[in-house]
Amino acid sequence: MTDTSETRSADSAAHAAQQSRLHRLMRYLPLIAPVLLWTVPCWLLLHTGQHWPLPVTLAGTALFALGLIGMPLAMVRGHGRRQQDWAAIVGDTLLGTIWTLFTWSVVLGVPLRLALTVTDVGDGQDRARIVTWAVLCAATVLLTWGYAEARRVPRVRRLDVQLPRLGAGLDGTRVVLITDTHYGPLDRARWSARVCETVNTLKADLVCHTGDIADGTAERRRAQAAPLGTVQATWARVYVTGNHEYYSEAQGWVDLMDELGWEPLRNRHLLLERGGDTLVVAGVDDVTAESAGLAGHGADLAGALHGADPDHPVLLLAHQPKFVDRATAGGIDLQLSGHTHGGQMWPFHHLVRIDQPALAGLSRHGTRTLLYTSRGTGFWGPPFRVFAPSEITLLVLRSPQRPPTP
Repeated sequence: MTDTSETRSADSAAHAAQQSRLHRLMRYLPLIAPVLLWTVPCWLLLHTGQHWPLPVTLAGTALFALGLIGMPLAMVRGHGRRQQDWAAIVGDTLLGTIWTLFTWSVVLGVPLRLALTVTDVGDGQDRARIVTWAVLCAATVLLTWGYAEARRVPRVRRLDVQLPRLGAGLDGTRVVLITDTHYGPLDRARWSARVCETVNTLKADLVCHTGDIADGTAERRRAQAAPLGTVQATWARVYVTGNHEYYSEAQGWVDLMDELGWEPLRNRHLLLERGGDTLVVAGVDDVTAESAGLAGHGADLAGALHGADPDHPVLLLAHQPKFVDRATAGGIDLQLSGHTHGGQMWPFHHLVRIDQPALAGLSRHGTRTLLYTSRGTGFWGPPFRVFAPSEITLLVLRSPQRPPTP
């Protein structure tokens, strides 16, 4: 018995030591990541046998060095205490640019160099220069396209969602989902107005915003958010907080959405009744509210459903897909979420999957619960979307009891 206890203690100590090392490494990640992002493409594109003229090599290296120094400084000035929008734009754009160069230097540059070597195309200098130009051209095309994708009004994605417990009277209920608008340093007031105009063409019964309205306080981003007041729904417009609200005075955003005519579903629910049938529409604060230290904020599913008839189907708004574990345990029929942006810039998709159970689209969890994860309506940070298109989502709720279409 003593040996077993000693073994468990040793295992616990080893695990604790491993966790401690991991935490120390994570502390250094903000320092290590920028160095890798800027030095790897610099080395691959300029210093692996290209033999560029000396002025070209010096100028290129200087640009990478300037980026390595300038990007973190701009990010701190833009997203730190000073909140300077011009610096945020510079820092975010540099981040998106170097992420793309880093990615395609590795994903395209290394295999292309190997293929050219195996097929004996040209000499070493020719192959090195071909790789450099290929990576630069690919990055330029992707960044140009990604910028256009990020700035355009999202396309509407329509899908039917059958809920087994939905009564026939509610069949055909039209739910429009927007999320992660992220109004921020780049003024998108006109874009916001056009998004709202598009939403209004969908003739929604219910319009939902599942959080991350903006980066910045409600007072600072009011002009960009104001068009949300023009959104029309035959029944209600409902909203829940996202994690970014808790970086910028969440209560101010709750108050502004209330002022604009939206129902902030902060751990509460409403009843949508039609044709003798009822749908519970509930919402919870984002899970980050639990550690934000803001009085009265915190995700509380039991509180959101308090007083609701357990026999009625439930549509739940929760910003992050990972809340679906609690939703499944609580017998929720359909959870609507955002947060992931569909990855926003490939291959960031794979990192998102580490933290979230779903990246985008409709997924089933447990025996009853469906989760719809939107790729988001806007963008965060870098003004690019690469292989992760934005969306406005129209979900048409279907009942298994509906009469057959003639």
